[in-house]
Amino acid sequence: MIKSMTGFGKGEAICGDKKFRVELRSLNSKQLDLSVKIPGKYRAAEAEVRNLVTRMLQRGKVECFVSYEAQVTETAAHINHDAFKSYADELREVCAASGIAVDSGALLTAVMRMPDVVTSEEQEVNDDELKAIVDATKQAAEQLDAFRVQEGAILIADLLARIDLIQKYRHDVEPFESARVETIKNRIRENLQKLAVDVDNNRLEQEMIFYIEKLDITEEKVRLDNHCAYFREVAATEDAAGRKLGFIAQELGREINTMGSKSNEANMQRLVVMMKDELEKIKEQVLNIL
Repeated sequence: MIKSMTGFGKGEAICGDKKFRVELRSLNSKQLDLSVKIPGKYRAAEAEVRNLVTRMLQRGKVECFVSYEAQVTETAAHINHDAFKSYADELREVCAASGIAVDSGALLTAVMRMPDVVTSEEQEVNDDELKAIVDATKQAAEQLDAFRVQEGAILIADLLARIDLIQKYRHDVEPFESARVETIKNRIRENLQKLAVDVDNNRLEQEMIFYIEKLDITEEKVRLDNHCAYFREVAATEDAAGRKLGFIAQELGREINTMGSKSNEANMQRLVVMMKDELEKIKEQVLNIL
């Protein structure tokens, strides 16, 4: 099944009071180029996320974004009640002994600035939360893969239509190919007449046959047809065929270029240019195929 390398997928999973969201974006690339952005506290899930994405997506420039939302407000800061009470009592005693009126707001501000009143504790990450991230990643990868399949079907339909056009232009060459033989012979005879020299007609015929054989494109047409047939076969039967289709496109280019160099006729050359135009579009599109 032909797949595109571009796509987007999103997955979500809920664990306790947290909702995890994973987004995957993919563009074309020769290899897998994976970038993972994940909250620091959940870094333990990164290795499994990478392995999952690598296994399911294979190739492409892939960006993975992991985020989460908490249903309740999360904070790593905690107030040490015992320390708060101890500092507040001591400050009240000092103020009373000094005859200073106690302002509740000023007292609160002073106490909160005291050492060990506010402490920070790292919240533990449990295995269920890590599993939720992996589950969301799997959903996102499956959605992206489905997107790739859909776009791949559109891409391959376009590519096969262009292969058909190349073969049509190749068949359109044949009438001009037959006519150019007489054109070449007549041109050679006319040029010899202008020189006004004696010519051995038998030798002339031999030389013209040798020259015309060098311009024959029968082998190129046969190989071109074979490459087109192989392109269709690979597209219909192989998965992750992008690289192989690219190699076949290169071979198509060699045969078309050789036909162009041997054409020696305006109409044939025009058709060769049209074949090259379709082939360039094929090469561009093949880069997007997995």
